[in-house]
Amino acid sequence: MMTIRSIRPNRWPMSSMILSNLYSSNSSSAAAVQAERTIREGPRNDWTRQEIKSIYDSPVLDLLFHGAQVHRYAHNFREVQQCTLLSVKTGGCSEDCSYCPQSSRYDTGVKSQKLMNKDAVIQAAQKAKEAGSTRFCMGAAWRETVGRKTNFNQILEYVKEIREMGMEVCCTLGMLEKQQALELKAAGLTACNHNLDTSREYYPKIITTRSYDERLETLTHVREAGINVCSGGIIGLGEAEEDRVGLLHKLATLPTHPESVPINALLAVKGTPLEDQKVILIICLCEL
Repeated sequence: MMTIRSIRPNRWPMSSMILSNLYSSNSSSAAAVQAERTIREGPRNDWTRQEIKSIYDSPVLDLLFHGAQVHRYAHNFREVQQCTLLSVKTGGCSEDCSYCPQSSRYDTGVKSQKLMNKDAVIQAAQKAKEAGSTRFCMGAAWRETVGRKTNFNQILEYVKEIREMGMEVCCTLGMLEKQQALELKAAGLTACNHNLDTSREYYPKIITTRSYDERLETLTHVREAGINVCSGGIIGLGEAEEDRVGLLHKLATLPTHPESVPINALLAVKGTPLEDQKVILIICLCEL
């Protein structure tokens, strides 16, 4: 930034001032301090909500820069994993998630379908592999697998066969019991997605058919079975910034951090209770 000033002192004076303000807290913002600490000491699970908020409130360029620093320290920043997601059971879900067009409670035009047969799923996985994907993810629109023994056994078969193809496998199947998590692990499941969606405080305004603690219980079963945890949330649900901080705080203080934290932006669908929610700014995703 100083180099730009010295080379072109009169060309972009206002831009230089803006950049100066954006970077002025670079050495003292919470994002900078905590990034340095994380690199020095490693991950921690004893974050306070205020610490999370102070990082969240840091200048956005600080968040991007120092977030990238930590990422480069912990991962090979030149590598990304290509994954393919397939809805193997679409529509007809009994849950009342306010954002979801697959709920049977809302008129969204999504029709309930049966679980896809094995041939169709394996064929889709093979195409994904040929296209460069190394992980194949399967999603089923139902509340839980309890009482769905036939369907669950089919999922186990899918997992086994796709693993034999040399791919990682991820599933999102609603709530899981301990025994089901163990069976999925035995079948070769790599990871399980089960989002918390939002903060504990805001959660009842979005979903009433499944409690926050039930979601946490599923994450516990998955983790204890030795399956990688994929858990994040959605922004743009009408929540306040405090709720976004609350979501991050809960994820950051889990006994073991999720291996993957998907942060999604709401795509408002006509027919759902959140159909009139405005599209969020991309900068809101950057802050998370």
